[in-house]
Amino acid sequence: MVKGENIHVREFTLEDAEAILALQKKNRDFFEKFSMARESDYYTIEAQIERIEKFQEDFKQDKDYNFGIFKNDDNRLMGTINLFQVIRGSLQSAYIGYFLDKQNNGKGFTTEAVKLIVEYSFEKLKLHRIEAGVMPHNIGSIRVLEKSGFHKEGIAKKNVKINGKWEDHQVLAIINPLD
Repeated sequence: MVKGENIHVREFTLEDAEAILALQKKNRDFFEKFSMARESDYYTIEAQIERIEKFQEDFKQDKDYNFGIFKNDDNRLMGTINLFQVIRGSLQSAYIGYFLDKQNNGKGFTTEAVKLIVEYSFEKLKLHRIEAGVMPHNIGSIRVLEKSGFHKEGIAKKNVKINGKWEDHQVLAIINPLD
């Protein structure tokens, strides 16, 4: 677990399945504006348990790191944040992605979570670079990344298929200052 002033992030356990499902169902329309299409069976407890088991296996294999964003005062799940496509060898890099409950957007929680995961990535995982791709009209997410130390690198044209359409993404990255 990595703890900040208002939130903490930690690896998911099977006990989190119901909270993840509730978060996903509550925010389905909001999250799907910015993510790939999800089948209806994604929104089942069985699917969430399978996801958590895969998260745990990927964590052990140093492939992907999936965390929940929890509020410190009541330990409520507010969102998710992950490092994915971890590459070792001469690159030492990963991509970052996150979702926060719509009602908690704009309150600094995502920025705090990103800063915590960046610190964890550089200090514990010894990554050199973390990259993010954000749809250019998602100004809030771009601001989160810039406030967390990421810099803009360019536009990846038709980079990710979202809701059946290939979308451009603003590429942002942060480099480990210790390297």
